Amino acid sequence: MRIAVYGAGGVGGYFGGRLAQAGVDVVFIARGRHLEAMQSRGLKVESISGDFELDSVNATDDPAKAGEVDVVIAATKAWQVEDAARAMGPMLGEHSFVVPLQNGVEAPEILARVLGHERVVGGLCGLLSYIAGPGHIRHTATPPFIKFGELDNRPSDRIKKLRQTFERAEGVRVEVPADIQAAMWTKFLFIAGWGAVGAVTRAPVGVLRSRLETREMMRLAIEEIYAVAKARGVALEPDAVDKTVKGIDVLSENGTASMQRDIISGRPSELEMQTGAVLRLGQEAGVDTPVNRFLYHSLLPMELKARGEISFD
Repeated sequence: MRIAVYGAGGVGGYFGGRLAQAGVDVVFIARGRHLEAMQSRGLKVESISGDFELDSVNATDDPAKAGEVDVVIAATKAWQVEDAARAMGPMLGEHSFVVPLQNGVEAPEILARVLGHERVVGGLCGLLSYIAGPGHIRHTATPPFIKFGELDNRPSDRIKKLRQTFERAEGVRVEVPADIQAAMWTKFLFIAGWGAVGAVTRAPVGVLRSRLETREMMRLAIEEIYAVAKARGVALEPDAVDKTVKGIDVLSENGTASMQRDIISGRPSELEMQTGAVLRLGQEAGVDTPVNRFLYHSLLPMELKARGEISFD
């Protein structure tokens, strides 16, 4: 398969790098100094699963120059998905499809509105990684995994071929869940509650889970997300909240969520696609989400400032 990785940050750079390392034909869509470094000297990845360097990679900022691909891995921030969908058209052939790996549960629908439902599958991944410098990805925690599947959970040849392709990638666990919607919401439980509380408190996860006050706030936020999922017909496991909290308990004590890092650094974040989505989807389903509403309202001024919509010192 020929694969385009749209967004070569911590997620796209890592998984695309592992595929390229395995000999898969990969083209990266990147930008700025990161792109320039990839074009001039390749890609360096530091990883708890083993470091590696690619002396040369195929990278561009123009999807029209990338050529037609079989699969696009959408690895942008969640708030960039619609713009990415509108730009990736030149890479899509008759049978091409897109796999979103964003934090959140709305990316497949956003992509489908632009590209058509037949071009989109469900997807998610897990690892803590980031751009350490131009052309340099650092993976610091969580054994990497990727999961994907048809949105109606039917078996398909294209999913089978993609799984076989990812199985070539060193150190990456690949899975086709029986229920991709449940899998995406299970991750959403994990990332949204932790990320919002981390952003409000500006504390690493070791502090959040050890203080009774912040631990309770995280659990209540997660319970609200679970209630929204169930009201929307998502078949989450009855003990999903307990499993999520246990997952948070085994994270590196200095760990921070990506939304938390963006907000603390004054960058535009995924607030609207994470905590904001809990409010929107909960309202549609008739589920009140007071803890997530408090978290969203508390973080909104910083988000608006990062986007240049308001100004304050």
